[in-house]
Amino acid sequence: MQKRISPLSVAPMLDWTDRHCRYFHRLLNPTVLLYTEMVTTGAIIHGKQDFLAYNSAEHPLALQLGGSDPAAMAHCAALAEQRGYDEININVGCPSDRVQNGMFGACLMADPKLVADCVTAMKAAVAIPVTVKTRLGIDEHDSDEFLWRFTDAVVDAGVDSLIVHARKAWLKGLSPKENREIPPLQYERVYQLRQRYPELPLAINGGVKTAAEIAHHLNHVDSVMVGREAYQNPWLLAELADQQASREAIARKMIPYVDQHIGQGGRAWHVARHMLGLFSAQPGGRRWRQYISQQGPQAQSAEQLIEGALQFRESGEKH
Repeated sequence: MQKRISPLSVAPMLDWTDRHCRYFHRLLNPTVLLYTEMVTTGAIIHGKQDFLAYNSAEHPLALQLGGSDPAAMAHCAALAEQRGYDEININVGCPSDRVQNGMFGACLMADPKLVADCVTAMKAAVAIPVTVKTRLGIDEHDSDEFLWRFTDAVVDAGVDSLIVHARKAWLKGLSPKENREIPPLQYERVYQLRQRYPELPLAINGGVKTAAEIAHHLNHVDSVMVGREAYQNPWLLAELADQQASREAIARKMIPYVDQHIGQGGRAWHVARHMLGLFSAQPGGRRWRQYISQQGPQAQSAEQLIEGALQFRESGEKH
């Protein structure tokens, strides 16, 4: 029997999907699987701050781990399970120089045995799902055989699901941003993995922007991971959940959370910056973004900031 997998998730995105962003996304959609930003094993083991902190409202929630030492990956997976995370994901997709220098991310596609060893060690340490997020290939190594050599290894190691970004990555010559745009999308190659691993839950990622596209992909795979579109147009998550609350109501629901963050010594902007796209493509959307962007960095009151932005947006609609 095939294992269950959430049909929709929001991709881990560095500097974007922090705990404040995830809390906001959870208000929009009660069931979407949320992922942390990538956290390295070194940060968790040696860092002075709590890199595993999150709000209980964020569940279901997955931790994305960056690392390649099986013992360290297993140790961090166990810590995450103790903290209540619902899934641990191994990053084999990020192509940045910093990630490569740390020996994790997309460069690990060249060492399938090492990733398989990480999966084996983590599976032995935790009862929650251990998953892998990968690309189709790296540099000139992007044949089906190269991809299958990698996926076969992690599937044989017992990985609970694969999330495949339907592009290859260039480890040299392209920035992380360019690597999300320039290598062509090859959705059919991800679909082919369904035939190769008919019992394995399979998720697709890359370039997905609409509910119609999500529905199309779900005819071929078990789950769709949405990235930048979920951040820049977060109401997409609400539409997919048949959200009954209005955008204005969601904005106001964020006020107690923002005030709590301010009360703990944080800044309203830490949270409000993730809400800039709430009125994307709507009347007054630019005015909402303008007000939050200008007033957010120095705002001392969540109600003043959010109500002020709503009023500023509404005043623009009337003219």
